[in-house]
Amino acid sequence: MTSARMTPGRWVIWALLLAGGLVMIFPVYWMFATAFAPRGSLLDGTLRLWPPSLTLANLREAWESQPVGRWAVNSVITTVAGVAITVLVSLLAGYAFAKYRFRGRNVVFLAILLTIMVPIQVIMVPEFLVVAKLDLVGTLWAVILPRAAEGIAVFIARQFMLGIPDELLEAARLDGAGELTVFRRVVLPLCGPLVGVLVILAFVWRWNDLIWPLVALKPDTNYTLPLGLQSMHGTFNSPIEAVMAVSVLAMVPVIVVFLVFQRRFVQGITSTGLR
Repeated sequence: MTSARMTPGRWVIWALLLAGGLVMIFPVYWMFATAFAPRGSLLDGTLRLWPPSLTLANLREAWESQPVGRWAVNSVITTVAGVAITVLVSLLAGYAFAKYRFRGRNVVFLAILLTIMVPIQVIMVPEFLVVAKLDLVGTLWAVILPRAAEGIAVFIARQFMLGIPDELLEAARLDGAGELTVFRRVVLPLCGPLVGVLVILAFVWRWNDLIWPLVALKPDTNYTLPLGLQSMHGTFNSPIEAVMAVSVLAMVPVIVVFLVFQRRFVQGITSTGLR
């Protein structure tokens, strides 16, 4: 097997890819460098890409001056509960649209797909009115429940489950298994890659959500990390080093979840086609 020859054109492509990668990763690097740099050491007018020393003082200052711990707990609660509900609803809805024949199925599925194209700003007012009628404004449930079903998640689940052979389901039904038993014992064990995709997508959506929590939650103690960061940069005018330290803290869970589910994520994306 011969290796591909590095022609001048290939060198140009690799150079452009490397340059693009550096451009995209530099803001992340600068965030980490600023978060662990002494106050003002990177912003004193001297051209310096690495701090003279590393310190945790910025994170300590942010933790002591702002309710960062409470923000983190709120983010964990809303994200974990939201991901669990979204994944469960998506799996059940995807299974129903993929394996059941009922009147109006295509129309309902098309309506779900149309919701993907509707920005949240369009539905924010009626959504808030519904939450207010349920007396949930200011509580974490106001963030968890409205996005229990995501159109793109239902679509991905449906496309994946179209690939599950109907023969397996029919064999289980002939053995006397009920629909929930078939779903739990036959369908779910085959949905590991799909669950990986849904967990990562739902986690990123929930963890980074800013606009709707800003409307639905009350200030300070009920804030999530994105809202806390926004308030630090605006209302409280915290030092940029402290803001970057909390930004690093907010980024770590997303990186961990992706590393844990990345293999399942790749498998789920490659096995979910436009069937």
